[in-house]
Amino acid sequence: MRLLSWNVNSVRVRLEALRRVVRKYQPDVVCLQETKVVDALFPREAFTRMGFVDLAVAGQKGYHGVAIASRASITSRHRQALASSEDQRHLSVVTAGLEIHNVYVPAGGPLPDPRLNPAFAHKLDYLRALAAWTRSWPEPEEHPRVLVGDLNVAPLEHDVWDHRRLRRTITHTEAEVSLLEAAQDALPWVDVGRRFVPPQEKLYTWWSHRGDWRSRMQGRRLDHAWVSSALAPRLRGFQVAVEVRGWRRPSDHAPVIVDLDWPRADAAR
Repeated sequence: MRLLSWNVNSVRVRLEALRRVVRKYQPDVVCLQETKVVDALFPREAFTRMGFVDLAVAGQKGYHGVAIASRASITSRHRQALASSEDQRHLSVVTAGLEIHNVYVPAGGPLPDPRLNPAFAHKLDYLRALAAWTRSWPEPEEHPRVLVGDLNVAPLEHDVWDHRRLRRTITHTEAEVSLLEAAQDALPWVDVGRRFVPPQEKLYTWWSHRGDWRSRMQGRRLDHAWVSSALAPRLRGFQVAVEVRGWRRPSDHAPVIVDLDWPRADAAR
């Protein structure tokens, strides 16, 4: 089974790029963040034409929003509000017998001080709430689960282009990194990206729209894929579709792809 996760930064704007991504990588499940559209206006027919037989959406006008499309039927779906917020930032489904969580963590604004920046305080609260919630799940290590999404934190030294320079920059501050690590330990989760790419190697999924991203390559790893301990032995591959960042009218994020030794979604119809 192949899962693809992508912060599209507006699903309607990026629809043609999404079609191209699906044609090239043939994912069984697609998880999107920042869809930026209410449920009623979500382009469902486009996903049907791409071969997805079921769809779960949690939309919001102009902001946030997550969606999961599957080539197999979705047998359950759930939205979880965290940190006293009604923003649509989480969606989970069960499809082909696999529990998949799609998460979009708040960006946090420009100032890394929760006393002066309410957006940053909310981001920290959201990460705390995510850890507390996952800690309460049954069968934490035995149950096969996946969590993907734009977690808006680059936790490791080589998840950013300059560790020293960015230690006081939102996405790489000590407070965010500590809370993301707590959320990862809560289940505990296995970091798929770093299972395949050693921590001493650079790994990015996001590049700013400012300047020439190709020549500067000043990226960050903000998009993550985690699996439960039970699913870790079934990991078969991981990649970042970096080339998508260079397509026409790009998102500032590139898709993240995970391959699992799990019955393919089309076999579960």
